Amino acid sequence: MERRGIAILGSTGSIGKTTLEVIGAHPDRFRVVALTANKSADTLLEQARNQNAELAVLADDDSLPAERVDGCRLACGTDAVLEAATHPDVEIVVNGLVGAAGLEPTLVALEGGKRVALANKESLVVGGPLVMRALAEKGGELIPVDSEHSAVFQCLQGSGADAVRRLVLTASGGPFRDRDPAELVTVTPKEALRHPTWDMGAKITIDSATLVNKALEVVEAHFLFGVPYERVDVVIHPQSIVHSLVEFDDGSVLAQLGYPTMAIPVLYALTYPERLPYPARSLDLAEVGSLSFESVAPGRFPAFELGCEAARSGGTAPAAFNAASEAAVAAFLDGKLPFTGIAQVIGDVLDRHEIEEVTSLEVVRRVDSWAREAAAASLKAREPMTGRKR
Repeated sequence: MERRGIAILGSTGSIGKTTLEVIGAHPDRFRVVALTANKSADTLLEQARNQNAELAVLADDDSLPAERVDGCRLACGTDAVLEAATHPDVEIVVNGLVGAAGLEPTLVALEGGKRVALANKESLVVGGPLVMRALAEKGGELIPVDSEHSAVFQCLQGSGADAVRRLVLTASGGPFRDRDPAELVTVTPKEALRHPTWDMGAKITIDSATLVNKALEVVEAHFLFGVPYERVDVVIHPQSIVHSLVEFDDGSVLAQLGYPTMAIPVLYALTYPERLPYPARSLDLAEVGSLSFESVAPGRFPAFELGCEAARSGGTAPAAFNAASEAAVAAFLDGKLPFTGIAQVIGDVLDRHEIEEVTSLEVVRRVDSWAREAAAASLKAREPMTGRKR
């Protein structure tokens, strides 16, 4: 059997490293053709050397090292990232990029008829209509890698969206789900980066603490599965064992369960519709003991509520929400904004945003740029933070 060529966008991040582990379990089925990273040159070169990659890309033009890898072309810049996503020897593009920067690679890969294993939820959040149009017109495939959407995707096999009564996405609730809201203003980046069940990158870990991540996933589910927003629910599930549920029109409910690991959804996105062996830990329900669920308490996660409101507003509102969130989280991680200020900055930006229809990549870029400038203005208007713990 001929090995399938893989491009991993964001190979030095959490999803990228997991993908390399999964590929390593099945070297007879996959080969790494292209790898991309933002700035982590040393790690990228090591990966390229270990995988015998043909192309290694650093998105940051200023990060190109002098070192080279035999048999591997080293390139830099955003155009080179797009080249990796459209490489003729690549069949599957794993998009593990962080943020709105992942949209254009998703589009060009789909337009090239490739399978996109999508971990970059922002592609659908900021450019959902563009992605779905490219998918419909160009014959590519879009397979979700997010654990929640992979769970829904697996539960839906053999059934269409027209048979779905509702989707239920689960959320761990993050590290502060039981913290007194009045105490959240003093939360430090170090505290917020301690996720109770998942090992993820910094941005997504903070988004899990604010539930911004779940708002983004609501938008993602809407586009991926064609289900109206009013039929996408979210519940808090601290154990992170049930990854999502699908309730069908006949009242049946299917769920996908497993210990928290991204390896299984990554592997399924690469092998679908097959299932290949993987040494994942077997689920022991007796050991787990009990599973608990609770509603998202109104007012508890204001950024989540803003995200859901933006989703229902449609058009460019989710793109503005996403850009404002990225800017606010960066400020929080840099010690320039309190944890509770994240939702406040997002709210400031959405209050000023004039919603447009998402008709082109240019519209998305313009709104993204505007929202970041609006977030910067909101941050500047706030009192400077001094002496915050990191």
